[in-house]
Amino acid sequence: MKKLFGNHSSYAIWILRLSQLLMIIGIILQSVRLFHVPHAIVSLSIFVMLLAITVVAERRINNFIKAQISQCVEELTTIKDTMFANSQIPVAIIEEAGEIMWFNKTFSDICEEEVTIGLDIKGVIPDIKVNEFSGLENIPPMMMELKNKKFDLNIEKIDGEKTRFVLYFLDTTENEFLKKQISDQRCMMGYLCIDNIDEITHSIEEVRRPMLLAIIDRKINLWFKEREVVIARIERDKYIMIFNRKELEKMEQTKFDLLDEMRHIQVGNELPVTISIGIGNNIKSLTGSKEDARIAFDLAQGRGGDQAIIKHHDKYTFYGGKTKEVEKSARVKVRIKAYAFKELLHEADKVFIMGHKGIDMDCLGAAMGVYRASALMGKKAQIILREPTFAIKALYDRIIESKEYEDLFITPEEAEKEIKKDTLLVIVDVHRKSYIECPEFLDKFEKVVVFDHHRRSTDFIEDAVLTYVEPFISSTCEMISEILNYLSDKIKLTPIEADALLAGITIDTKNFMSKAGVRTFEAAAFLRRNGADSTRVRMLFQDDMEIYKVRATAIKEAEIWDGNLAIADVNGAAPHANIIAAQVADELLNIKGIEASFVLTPQEEYIIISARALNKVNVQRIMELLGGGGHLGIAGAQIKDVSLQEARILLQDAITKYNEEGESK
Repeated sequence: MKKLFGNHSSYAIWILRLSQLLMIIGIILQSVRLFHVPHAIVSLSIFVMLLAITVVAERRINNFIKAQISQCVEELTTIKDTMFANSQIPVAIIEEAGEIMWFNKTFSDICEEEVTIGLDIKGVIPDIKVNEFSGLENIPPMMMELKNKKFDLNIEKIDGEKTRFVLYFLDTTENEFLKKQISDQRCMMGYLCIDNIDEITHSIEEVRRPMLLAIIDRKINLWFKEREVVIARIERDKYIMIFNRKELEKMEQTKFDLLDEMRHIQVGNELPVTISIGIGNNIKSLTGSKEDARIAFDLAQGRGGDQAIIKHHDKYTFYGGKTKEVEKSARVKVRIKAYAFKELLHEADKVFIMGHKGIDMDCLGAAMGVYRASALMGKKAQIILREPTFAIKALYDRIIESKEYEDLFITPEEAEKEIKKDTLLVIVDVHRKSYIECPEFLDKFEKVVVFDHHRRSTDFIEDAVLTYVEPFISSTCEMISEILNYLSDKIKLTPIEADALLAGITIDTKNFMSKAGVRTFEAAAFLRRNGADSTRVRMLFQDDMEIYKVRATAIKEAEIWDGNLAIADVNGAAPHANIIAAQVADELLNIKGIEASFVLTPQEEYIIISARALNKVNVQRIMELLGGGGHLGIAGAQIKDVSLQEARILLQDAITKYNEEGESK
C-alpha cells in the first residue's frame, strides 16, 4: 500500500478516483442497456451525477492538500533558517573540503578570527582537521578549547550531491570545572615515618633527646599545616595524613622539600634525620587510597627511606632519595626473618633456589648460603640455573668439581617436573619479577621467599610469604650470613660455601671500600671463622690478558662530561663485555676528580649502561630515568632498540634532568 500511494497527496483522492472508476463502469453498463430497459435512463442519470460530484470533490481536496503542504514547507523553511541562527549553541556547516557554508552568531563569538562564508575552517579553528574524519561514517566527539572555554565538538555527516558536515559546539566549561572541583576535594591518605629515630636518639646525649623529638614533630606538623593537611601521630615515629588532591599538587610543586628540611635538623646528632612518605593518589575510594599509600610507603622504606613516593594506579612518582642508606645496628629484624625462614624450611618438602638473569658472584654466593641453611634443616635444595656466566665461572667450576654438589644445579625444565604443593622457592639477590631467571615460575609455587639488598622497585614480587629486602645491607651474601647465624648454634660451612659468601660480599663492596658497615665486617669475620680464605677468594676474580687489554682500552678512551663524570664504551663484541663494563666503571672512580662513571656496552637488541658513583651523585636515580635501577652508588640500565650514539644522548638527557631536579645537591 505504501508503494501504491507513496507518490500521491492523500488516500482520500485515491478513494474518490476509485469511486469514479466504478461509476464510469456503471455508466458504460447502463448505456449498453439503455435501448433494452427503460428504467436504465434513470440509473444512468444517477451515475453521471455522482461522477460529476466526485470529480469536483477530488479537485477541491487536491487543492486543499497542496495548500496545506505549501504552508508546512514555508513554516519548516522558516524554522530551519531561524532555529540555529539565534541558538546559544555554536553551529556551523562546512563543505567536505573545509569551506564554511553557514554559521550562526554564537559560532562567530567563540572564534578568535573573523568568520565569513567560504573561509576555510582551519583558518578559524586550526584544531579541526576535516581530512581526518571525512572518510568516517560515525565521527567521534572531539574536545577543544576556544577563548578559555572548553567544548565538546559533535560532528554530523550529511550525505547528498555533496558531502557536508554540521559542527555542534557544546560548552562543557562549567561541567569540567565542577569535575575538577570534585576531584580536587576528594580525600586521600598517606603515611609518614621517621626512618632512623633509634639511631639518631642514641647518637646524642640523653638530655637532648626530648628536644630533638619535639623539633622533629613540630617541623612535620608545621609543614603539613601550611598545606591544610590533617596529620596525626599514630606511633612514636609514624604519622597518618588525610588531605585532598589539590593539596597533593601543592606538595608536589615543592618536590616535598620537607625531606631537605628534616636533614638540616641539628641538635648534636651525628646522623641526619630522614623520613619516608607514602601517598595513595586514588580518588575512587578512601580505602583504595589507604591501600595504595601503604604500598608506596613500604616501597619508600624498602628503597632506603629519605624519599616520598606517590602511587597513582600502576604509576609511581619519586621525590628525594638523596642520602645513603643508614646501617641499622639493631638485629631484631634479621632475627625475626631468620626464625620465619626456619619455619618455612621445616614445612617444605624440597627447596629450589633461584637468582637473577646473568647470575653474578653475590647471587651465587647467597644461593650457596641458602643451600647450607636448607641442609641444616634436613631439606634437599637445588639451584635453578640455565647456564653459568663468566662472572661466576671460576666459582662454578669449583662447585662442579666437588662431589658433595653433584646434583646442586638443575635446569628450569627439570625443576618444573619436581614442583609439589609444599615445595619452597627461595629467590636471592633480586626482587623484581622481570629480572629473575624464570619469571614464569612464580605462578607455579605456592610459597616464595625473597632475599635481596637492592632498593625496592615498583616491579617487586608481591605475593611472597617472606620478603627481606634491606638496601642498607652491602650484599645479599651479608644478609644470608647473618641469617645463618640465627638458624643454628652450631653452624658449619664448607670451604666452598664460606668462600662463595665472602666473594659475594667482596665484589659488592669493592673490596670493603663501599657500603661496608660494622655488620659487613662482622659477617666477613663469621665467614673467616668458618673456613673462608681471602687468597682463594681473590683467585676467583682473576682475569686473562685479553680481557685486561679491553678494559684498559675503554679506560684510555673515556670522555669527561661536566668536569666530574666519566663516560666510556666497551666493545660489545669483546668476550663478557657486560662484566668488563662493570669493571671499567669501578676503575674510572679511581681517577682524581671523577665522582661518577657510566660505561655503555652495545648488545644485540639493547645498550647496557653500568653506572658507579661516589658520595655526591645518585646514579640510581639517573638509571631509573632510563628504566633501570640499583643503589645510590651502583646502578645500571638497559635501553632497547637504540644505537650507541642515541643511548649517549638519552644518558645525557637523564643526567641533565637529574641535575635540574636538584638530586646532586
